[in-house]
Amino acid sequence: MKRYAGYSDAELHAHARRLAALQDPAMMGLYLHPGGTYRVRAHTRLIASTLAQLGPDADRLLITTPPQVGKSVLVSELLPVWWLARRPMDRIAIASYAGSLATKKARAVRRLIADHGEQFGLQPQRGEQTAYDWSLTTGGGVRAVGVGGGLTGHPITGIGIVDDPHKDRREADSALMRENVWDWWSSVFLSRLRPGVPVVLCMTRWHPDDLAGRVLAHEGTTETGGRWRVVHLPALATQEDDPLSRGPGEPLTHPALDDRDQDALLAHWSDKRRTSTPRDWGALYQGDPQPPEGALLSHADMPYCPTPPAPVRKAVAVDPSGGGRDTAGVIAGYLGTDQRLYLTHDRTRRMPSDQWARTACTLASETDATLIVVEKNYGGDMVTLAIRTAWDALQREGAIPADALPPYVQPVTARAGKLLRAEPVAQQWREDRVRLASHLPELVSEWVSWQPGSDSPGRIDASVYLAYGLLRAPSTGDAISSPAGVSLSQAGQVRGGLGAISLGRGGYGR
Repeated sequence: MKRYAGYSDAELHAHARRLAALQDPAMMGLYLHPGGTYRVRAHTRLIASTLAQLGPDADRLLITTPPQVGKSVLVSELLPVWWLARRPMDRIAIASYAGSLATKKARAVRRLIADHGEQFGLQPQRGEQTAYDWSLTTGGGVRAVGVGGGLTGHPITGIGIVDDPHKDRREADSALMRENVWDWWSSVFLSRLRPGVPVVLCMTRWHPDDLAGRVLAHEGTTETGGRWRVVHLPALATQEDDPLSRGPGEPLTHPALDDRDQDALLAHWSDKRRTSTPRDWGALYQGDPQPPEGALLSHADMPYCPTPPAPVRKAVAVDPSGGGRDTAGVIAGYLGTDQRLYLTHDRTRRMPSDQWARTACTLASETDATLIVVEKNYGGDMVTLAIRTAWDALQREGAIPADALPPYVQPVTARAGKLLRAEPVAQQWREDRVRLASHLPELVSEWVSWQPGSDSPGRIDASVYLAYGLLRAPSTGDAISSPAGVSLSQAGQVRGGLGAISLGRGGYGR
């Protein structure tokens, strides 16, 4: 304590605040914006702590979040100030899709340093300097550049920041524009980095082959032995190992909302989902862009019916986790009085066998379904046993009424590839034999984006099994034939030369 002898309480407090500000960029934000004008939320705290770990051994960081959650302020304004306060001789580059936007960020950094930099020994160099290229008296500084702009003669010795390299969907959908961004990244931006200099790529996702998708395809993630550490924060959590420890479906925090007000957070993101196309919701808000071309269906093929007819028979269909996948598809729907299939619920998520069985049984109880159709390729007769066991356990626990009759369990075997199974059902969508009775954006996103040869999403498989279990011809009850030779019958029996799906012997229920 002798070091601080003679300091007043006010001086000690100011010194403690400066030390705290050097912990990470979010703490710097609290220091630079006193009075509560800058708010640290759970997601910004996580991003800031990850930024503080950047260095030669952690030199690539990708941050993907929905728009307007404070990532640009944290990464493109507070990070440079925090970095220069610790390394005042470093040169930083800030890039964005437009030079004017990058310059705006560089100007904000310079203004913060002009107002508060003296506390950290930082002072802007006087003389002929521009908002997009300025220096400190210590030798460090910032250079702003638009994607496509030059950096010749401007080595990056501290940190390189690329914040939103794609302007909008139109540019991201253009193969030429994506290639231009990649060429600039490879030939201009990376070429100006000194050895060991870290890079932060911060963006909202637009396309599978956008800059984030391209760098991950080339260098991989640290989780798979690659180079890039990824902080991916979807608006609604989609997996058990969420970086914020959210459960599936729980909302992302927001700078304008209290972290504890889960209802307000969920309402905010639910509103974004309702007012966005499924493709935009998946890409911008969930960070899961999918290609629009070559899909089984288009958005126009999947109409939403706000006033569906009464049900004739209700069912739940399950594509269990298995075969190397850990996402179980669980979809509910019913056959209406107009002989159309209406999809009502989507409980698909990552879960082991005991969980998907309980989820299916709970959903069947909620919807009063009399049938559970479950694919048994990887579980055999055990899938039926799993559902029976789950139903009994839920009744003992009181989650399902003790006098509720269990649904009939119909196991199915998928004997052909997904394309041959899904094409006949896609045809029924196009012929207006299948409709949505609820907003199910993730289900729509999978149907309009899946391409043959890619991973097999559980929502498509589950909805296919539901169609095979319930759908029938509108007037005669005869089998619905498909060009591929697969058919659907009144009982769900699949006939035809290809035998895409066969129904096994079921039981246990009404």
